[in-house]
Amino acid sequence: MTIDELRAKAAERQQTCSQIKKMIVSRLDLEIEPGWITDDQPLFGRGLELDSLDVLELYVAIEAEFGVALYDSEMAVFGSVSRLADEVNPALRATA
Repeated sequence: MTIDELRAKAAERQQTCSQIKKMIVSRLDLEIEPGWITDDQPLFGRGLELDSLDVLELYVAIEAEFGVALYDSEMAVFGSVSRLADEVNPALRATA
């Protein structure tokens, strides 16, 4: 992979993460700026402190905005914004 390809992939990841952060803040009516959420910040527990109702809202929002259906067995993708980005945009996943 060339340096230009790496830069393009990094820019695409940043754009997808930014879109996810805006969606989270908008859909959950959070009183924070999307930029305050870091890409690797946990969404549950000590992170954004989301609960199960918030996850249901995010399931609907992700399907509407990205056209990706998530299921209960895929709860691990809600570990962080970065993990969600990998799921909604498979092109971002690391390749060997």
